Amino acid sequence: MAEVTVLDKNYNESGKLSLDIDLAAEKINVPVVHQVVKATLAGRRQGTAKTKERGEIRGGGAKPFKQKGTGRARQGSSRSPLLVGGGTTFGPKPRSYTQKLNKKVVKTAINSIIADKLQAGKLTVLDKIESNGKTKDLFKDLSERNLLPALLVVEQKDSLALRAVKNLRNGKGLSVEGFSVYEAVKFENLIIEKNALEKLSKRLG
Repeated sequence: MAEVTVLDKNYNESGKLSLDIDLAAEKINVPVVHQVVKATLAGRRQGTAKTKERGEIRGGGAKPFKQKGTGRARQGSSRSPLLVGGGTTFGPKPRSYTQKLNKKVVKTAINSIIADKLQAGKLTVLDKIESNGKTKDLFKDLSERNLLPALLVVEQKDSLALRAVKNLRNGKGLSVEGFSVYEAVKFENLIIEKNALEKLSKRLG
């Protein structure tokens, strides 16, 4: 059981939120967070690199020169990997770099990153992230409170805060369904709505 302070739109304390997860310092599992971050980055790789083997290159059916008498090594095809214009030996093929992660590992990583932000004083829980959709106003609001760089996590996908944070160089916004351990690690501050944090804690339960 953990208890976090909830702030109103003016960043004044408005209450406490009890969560059914343990956010103590000993619950921070750095190796698991590292594993999830690596898997996230691996999953973003396209894996579309491809080279042709000798059998995939057009031509090369005729023997390029006679077997004997030229002083050169014998060749049976102009598409041999030994010749210019030939195929590639052991070249890359299209593949998926996706790494499988167990649900328990992902849950542990999410719990760890929230605990880490809380212990470092970098977790800000708001009743609701108020925004008019304008980047300059959001930037002013966060920079005045020294909350940048920041990851904003909201409950609703249509939140105006997500629109405002799009053009913020040192900020990013996500809905709680798309919460990313990698993005939380990348940004120093984690600003999350109260309802979003409750949903996230239920996923961890």
